[in-house]
Amino acid sequence: MRVIAVRLPEKMLKALDQLVQKGIYSSRSDAIRAMVRKELKNRGLY
Repeated sequence: MRVIAVRLPEKMLKALDQLVQKGIYSSRSDAIRAMVRKELKNRGLY
């Protein structure tokens, strides 16, 4: 797996952290991977 840098607005980052704190995702990276995967699948690209 490759590492990339992503810039997010503070509001988006706080929302992401809430999902992690609730245990929905194990980490920020896990959450972002899942969301990107879902978007790619929705567009038939993954």
